[in-house]
Amino acid sequence: MTFRLRAAHPGDLEPMYEMAKLTGGGFTNLPPDRKALSDKLERTEAAFQRGEDTLADEQFVLVLEDSDTGDVRGTCQLMTQVGQRWPFYSYRLNTLTQHSQELQRTVRADLLSLVTDLEGSSEVGGLFLHPSQRAGGFGLLLARSRYLFIAMHRERFADRILAELRGIIDERGGSPFWDGVAGRFFGMTFQEADYFNAINGNQFIADLMPKHPVYVAMLDEDARTAIGVPHPSGRAAMRMLEGEGFRADGYVDIFDGGPTMTARTNDVRSVRDARPGKVINANLDIGERAILATGTLGTFRAAFGMRDLHPDGTIEIDRLSAALLGVGEGDEVWSVLR
Repeated sequence: MTFRLRAAHPGDLEPMYEMAKLTGGGFTNLPPDRKALSDKLERTEAAFQRGEDTLADEQFVLVLEDSDTGDVRGTCQLMTQVGQRWPFYSYRLNTLTQHSQELQRTVRADLLSLVTDLEGSSEVGGLFLHPSQRAGGFGLLLARSRYLFIAMHRERFADRILAELRGIIDERGGSPFWDGVAGRFFGMTFQEADYFNAINGNQFIADLMPKHPVYVAMLDEDARTAIGVPHPSGRAAMRMLEGEGFRADGYVDIFDGGPTMTARTNDVRSVRDARPGKVINANLDIGERAILATGTLGTFRAAFGMRDLHPDGTIEIDRLSAALLGVGEGDEVWSVLR
């Protein structure tokens, strides 16, 4: 297995653009637009070059690379502090209870309220795996290597972290949730709004969206049933997030109604359990299956491998992962069990 995750650089624009064209819509963090993707890679390069280990509004893009061919077959992203360039809007699903003494009746109504509660959080997103590589467990490598990156650069990330899952998209590429809620006010299709948001940000939501709560009972059935439901292709990602300690806490995406999962950063399993170790043997035959990572910022790389982690802070790793990571005896490697 010759695949490794590495820091993205401006030269990765074309493979990222080709992957973006395969997403089928609803991937705001991976728009099929060269200028937008180029801007992301430039922001990433600037973040990699910033030397101060403090929290700032930054973006990191990582790519999955075949080390034999150099082909890029996947990507994922980390945003360190959302809501700084423009507001970070979500819908919060809550319940209003009212009681009539005369009728002796209690009525409970579900409401969607437009909020910016999650501003300042870090975000993991933009995960996409090329269809040709979806049988090798590389989605897990993409997803969990992000948490190793966070653990290795902890001061650059907030104390709360979120992940937005794509919501229900119909066979036409439309969103039942958008059509039933925001689409009524904007005169735009879901795809038009999603693309505009990816390129220009969501300030137009603040400009045009009514600020009063939306009563769920007043929506059509297709819109109601889409609230907080992930796209079928995202169900495995939702289970993986739950395994890391993320929870759906009533926040949903303002465009497609998909769930927004949140967690305390230090409580995310792969952040909490990540351990550094000094390599004392790079020729391990039998060990624990793990995800291994090394490097700092722009030299970050990660791969599947085997480890034997010792109480004294040293580690033994297998030959293949050592070659993929470019490490040997004396180098530092972070790891977390698979």
